[in-house]
Amino acid sequence: MTYPFPDVEGHIPAATVVIFRHCAVGGPPELLMVQRAKEMRFAGGKAVFPGGKIDPADGELAARIDPEADIEVLSARVAGIRETLEETGLAIGLAQQVSAQAARDARAMLLEQGTLAPVLERFGWTLAPEALVPFARWCPNASGTFDTRFFLADLGTGAVDITVDATENTRLFWASAARALELADAGEIGVIFPTRRNLDRLALFTSFAEAQAHCAETPVVTVSPNMVERGGEKWLIIPDYQARGYPIEGQPLASAARG
Repeated sequence: MTYPFPDVEGHIPAATVVIFRHCAVGGPPELLMVQRAKEMRFAGGKAVFPGGKIDPADGELAARIDPEADIEVLSARVAGIRETLEETGLAIGLAQQVSAQAARDARAMLLEQGTLAPVLERFGWTLAPEALVPFARWCPNASGTFDTRFFLADLGTGAVDITVDATENTRLFWASAARALELADAGEIGVIFPTRRNLDRLALFTSFAEAQAHCAETPVVTVSPNMVERGGEKWLIIPDYQARGYPIEGQPLASAARG
């Protein structure tokens, strides 16, 4: 079995992780967001969640971990764990407790090696991919776009050590979903349409446990945004949005950044 899997539409498999932590002063959980470098082709200059393209090595590692699993989902989880460590320095989805120093050393090795398997072997770590909870899947109706699986992960603690990679990203920050939406409305950050709609949804939850329960009750059905005409204006919408777990259907195309 090889990865990426063939796709007649020419989509690029990708994974994104929404990382929760407790707010140090109380209130709703905070989410980790990364500011993309302006030079990046996809979502340049925008604030997104950690993640990226699923590499063939992610699929190979997934097949070794559990040959009987849904290899596409497991490969996406592996990619989400790898990309999070690479982009932010956070070691998530592991069966072991990891010190800040070990995470720094592992990240350095990952950046040098480019694949996760040798890092796991060197540090004696075992993946716990089930710690990444399936949340959503977005895939626009266009060839060459990303087919992205979104997962949720919980850090719990409010004290974590993160460092921007200074290549694809220029800034890391924590904010509640509601606060991130306020920052976007004020023009302090830019967000693309999928990020905006996912923030709308994430703002519904007062804890990771609440978000996890919602995921258990809401099957992941691929979101492929549609364009419709309303009152002489073009809108970008999520078809059957409530069944997919979203509280807001869409927004005028003129105000929707699309990556």
